[in-house]
Amino acid sequence: MVAKRVIYEGRVQGVGFRYTVKDLARGFEVTGWVRNLPDGSVELQAMGEKDELAAFLHEIREESAVAGNIKTHYVSDIPPLDGVTGFSIVR
Repeated sequence: MVAKRVIYEGRVQGVGFRYTVKDLARGFEVTGWVRNLPDGSVELQAMGEKDELAAFLHEIREESAVAGNIKTHYVSDIPPLDGVTGFSIVR
């Protein structure tokens, strides 16, 4: 299992970004959450098998309906998400 934190910048708030990501997560074996940040960016923390997580993040960035809204993104490794089940939108 690997876990990643991704910050998405661009026109990523007010366009259904979090809901799209949550919906996409249903098609992958990943757990985690997504939330808006005060600076207008969106933070995602997700965990899964390396290839599955990579495919999920690729889908968001390259194939999703909101991919064109992403100007930049920053990915970092994080410790496994303890106690997280499913995928949710947090506030």
